[in-house]
Amino acid sequence: MEGKTKRKIFNDPVYGFVEVPYGILYDLIEHPYFQRLRRIRQLGLTDIVYPGAIHTRFSHAIGALHLMTQAIEVLTNKGVSILPQEAEGVKIAILLHDIGHGPISHALEHKIVNVHHESLSHLFMEALNKEFEGRLNLAIRIFNNEYPKKFLHQLVSGQLDMDRMDYLNRDSFFTGVSEGVIGYHRIIKMLTVIDNQLVVEEKGIYSIEKFLIARRLMYWQAYLHKTVLAAEQMLIRTIDRARFLVAKGVQIGGSERILGFLNKKLDVSDFREDNLLLTEYAKLDDTDIWYSLKEWENCSDAILSFLAGSLVRRNLFKSVLSSEPPSAATLKSLKNRLILQYPSIENEIDDLIITGKETNSAYSTSKAEIQIALKSGEVLPMSETIDTGVTAKIITKYYLCYPKNKKYIYTSKETPKERDQK
Repeated sequence: MEGKTKRKIFNDPVYGFVEVPYGILYDLIEHPYFQRLRRIRQLGLTDIVYPGAIHTRFSHAIGALHLMTQAIEVLTNKGVSILPQEAEGVKIAILLHDIGHGPISHALEHKIVNVHHESLSHLFMEALNKEFEGRLNLAIRIFNNEYPKKFLHQLVSGQLDMDRMDYLNRDSFFTGVSEGVIGYHRIIKMLTVIDNQLVVEEKGIYSIEKFLIARRLMYWQAYLHKTVLAAEQMLIRTIDRARFLVAKGVQIGGSERILGFLNKKLDVSDFREDNLLLTEYAKLDDTDIWYSLKEWENCSDAILSFLAGSLVRRNLFKSVLSSEPPSAATLKSLKNRLILQYPSIENEIDDLIITGKETNSAYSTSKAEIQIALKSGEVLPMSETIDTGVTAKIITKYYLCYPKNKKYIYTSKETPKERDQK
């Protein structure tokens, strides 16, 4: 069990001194699987717009663990029964909840491997459980919502979990987007458990409303900022192009680790059948992506070179957001204009026109709702207690991304050296 005296102290810029007891939690933090999170940025390419957003999945996990420790203390002080082994299990679960994230976090979800990061987190936890001789059994049950005390899973994964509580607070801090600031301390103080469900005391309802509004604003102002969106879509197209070329046997250079995965189409069953795959995946981080982009910038393939070089030099595509998808006439006119700019790649010009949509809502009623414990003793879902503008309405925005200005693209017949001499 966790020691009572010896603790490791992290100086976190968001919360100050964060204490982690020596024992299983500290040993997991020291493990190479977890240390890899130091090399994966929490917000992917968001620093392209907000230069301070260079914090990592490592710091987020430590922050979420810190908030979980506070939540457990609040709940036990209110008489909620949480055994020491359960406290340890839920802390392990929140510490490792994002350990499966790949390079550039959400931007490349399903692009390197066709497996969701939560499934990969589960695979990492199973591997660590073997290494630590079953010490993660309870944590895995909590993570998978298989443990009878359902409120423990809700603290890890729910509409008011410690994951969201930390990332909103941390992302707001590092981006400088003050609209994302939340009263996390008060929210945690207002938590309690009724009928095995995590609930919020009625006097904390306005803090919850602020939390929901802050989350919605952070999505449109930071996570789905149109310039960040353009950069992420460019990166996705770059990886798709690289995979296409690798499949054709074209030598494109870049990280051997990335190329190894691009040469295969892997799903979760492949990881379960081959334990070495997880070990190889654990070697991937943001460094592999940026090294590859710098190599691909000088690739003989015009499309890959243009996309990679544009990302490296921050020559980002123009991004237009609208409540309606772009019309066929708009796309045809744009395509004709780009063909005039880039006649050497007329047959592949569609690779430079990116369309899609993003959705977001302040609150979801399709999932397990946040429960409010009224002073009368009644417990009601959040949607039945609010009287402000916080609703479950889904907002959809359509995007169109394309090159801003004419930039020189060399054809596959030219070498990078020949291009540079022009």
